[in-house]
Parts: sequence; C-alpha cells; structure tokens
Amino acid sequence: MTRPVFRFAPSPNGQLHLGHAYSALLNRDMAREAGGRFLLRMEDIDVTRCTPELEHGVLRDLAWLGLNWEKPVRRQSNHFDDYRVALDRLIDADLVYPAFMTRGEVRARIAEFEAGGDRWRRDPDGAPVYPGEDRHMTSRERQNLFDEGTPFAWRLDMAAAIAHVGSRLDWNETGQGPEGETGLVPAKPEDWGDVVIARKEIPASYHLSVVVDDALQGITHVVRGRDLFHATAVHRVLQELLGLPVPDYHHHDLVLDNDGRKLSKSRGDTSLAALRESGATPDDITRMIGAPSSAV
Repeated sequence: MTRPVFRFAPSPNGQLHLGHAYSALLNRDMAREAGGRFLLRMEDIDVTRCTPELEHGVLRDLAWLGLNWEKPVRRQSNHFDDYRVALDRLIDADLVYPAFMTRGEVRARIAEFEAGGDRWRRDPDGAPVYPGEDRHMTSRERQNLFDEGTPFAWRLDMAAAIAHVGSRLDWNETGQGPEGETGLVPAKPEDWGDVVIARKEIPASYHLSVVVDDALQGITHVVRGRDLFHATAVHRVLQELLGLPVPDYHHHDLVLDNDGRKLSKSRGDTSLAALRESGATPDDITRMIGAPSSAV
C-alpha cells in the first residue's frame, strides 16, 4: 500500500509568520497520523523576489519549530523544464493563447464597460476576469507582436479547456471551504476566466507549477489555507488536461490578525524570526496559533 505524502510549500519571498507555522505543523501532524511522508518544497518561480537569504530564513524557522522533512528539498527554480513540457502540451492542444493586454489596457477596458452601468465580472478572489480579446487574434497578428518583442503571458482558454475535459469536475475535500463545503465538492473553473498559466520569461505560473510539482512528487494530500479553496477548481482542470493524479484536498482555517484579516508577508505581519528574537519558544508559537487540528 502506498504511503500518504504531504507537503508544505512556502514561497521564500519574505519571512514566515504564524499562518505559515500553523500550516506547516498541521501538514507534519497529519502526515504522522496517517503514517505518511512529509516533504518541503520551495515555490520560488519568482526568481527576482525569492532569494537564497530568504530561503535560509525559511529553513531556519521551520527547523526551530521542530520540523523535519525529507531531503532533498524541491526548488521550483530548478525545474523549469518540467513546467515547459506541460506548457507545450497545452500550446500544442490549442488550449492556451498569448495575452498581450497590459494592466493599464485591462483597467481601461473595464472602466469603459462599467461606465455603461454594468459591473465587470470578478473571479473568486475579487479580481476582474481577463477580457480575453487576444483569444481571437489571427496567427499573423500574434506573430507580428512576437517579432516586435511585445510582452505577453500565456492564458488558459477556460471555455476550450472545459469543453476539452468534457465532464463534470470535483474533488474530495477533507477540510472545509469558506461556506462549509466538505466531502465531494463540484469544481467551478469557469468562475476564474482565462487565468495566467505562464509568462514569456517563466514557463509557469503558480497554477501550473503546483499541479506539476504535486504530481511529480507523488503528493496524495494537499493541506493548505482556506484562501486557496476556490483555486482548486483551476488545478482540477489542469490535472485533467495533463492527465495528472488528483490528490485529496484539505483546506484549513487561517490565522487572522486583530482586525480579522489573514496574515501577510507583504504587510509585514510579525514574523517567526522576530518572535524568536523577542524570546518566544516553539511552544509559545503553538499556543499562539492554537494546536493545529485536522478537523478544521
């Protein structure tokens, strides 16, 4: 019988905070309870923001918490070829297209539409869905833009992807979604529109890299924060398109600040390193976050 495989996959683009500690400890504990393996992955496809110094800090914080993981650590920046293979399959199947609209052009397009009194469609994260006009460009128009060196991103043609899959998508949720969803959850990838799959200089986005990594590492249980619950619909589409195995998903509670917002590296929420330097112990961290529970 195959042993369950869990993973904690931080991005070394800042310092870890209490929310990361909760997720890492929960993954470790669930792996132990299941008699499974616990892996660590560095999601560092953003090579400009992710640095060796920040990765060293992540490793130091996790070791301080008492975590042990299998070696070697998988670093996404070492596996761009894996993502390129997956991207090429989607390109060859005509399921992605190069999107050339800048953020300013997208904002202008949406403002023009909403000036008429209607609201532009938003994705589950609240961001405007991409307009998608590039989808209808001719080959000559695209080639001219390529030749001019115009920046672009590869976007999934979601309507084509859903039609290609041709069946209802769902996943097994052992945690709980924002509205209490659990058990067999229907996926709604159409809510996301044409998401970014890769960029000109990097052959993967988060969505593509995470499903490829989970498959290559044999991950059987994805345990992560509830803020990624709806993104699972995009991951299910990609898994079907690429013929990848489907893990169980467990979305857990978020650690919130005093204002009820999820903790964030970008806002400079108190880091584990700062807490350690102020005299906190790993036991203090466990008390601060509450004992991670597989029931949430």
